[in-house]
Amino acid sequence: MKTSVNISWLENMSFETEVNGHKLILDADAAVGGENKGMRPKPLMLVALAGCTGMDVVSILKKMRVEVESFDVEVQGDLTEAHPKHFTNMHIIYKFKGENLPMDKLEKAIKLSQDSYCGVSANYRKAMNLTFEIVVNQ
Repeated sequence: MKTSVNISWLENMSFETEVNGHKLILDADAAVGGENKGMRPKPLMLVALAGCTGMDVVSILKKMRVEVESFDVEVQGDLTEAHPKHFTNMHIIYKFKGENLPMDKLEKAIKLSQDSYCGVSANYRKAMNLTFEIVVNQ
């Protein structure tokens, strides 16, 4: 199955795209000729990973009948200093809030996402080190 996106140049360093019926503006910082009208491409890589694995974990936990009060996914990335700047490592922090959350089921849901379901993780793992941790607050 082939998937594609198209971006159209607006002006200076800004581009626009539409994905699944939602418009997105990409732009650069003023220091490099942009006008800060939109998101930067590299942070969107972090968003893609967080969204992919987060959706998996929510779906899996629902099937396991685990109810959480809140759930956040934070992704931290280490960028190289030299050009082309790229990520060498991404660390995922799964943040759960709820009472009596079963750690074994949280771990299982995350491992299933990482090992079997999240296509973004699968792609990124070929290019960099991925690690994760679980934080539970009651």
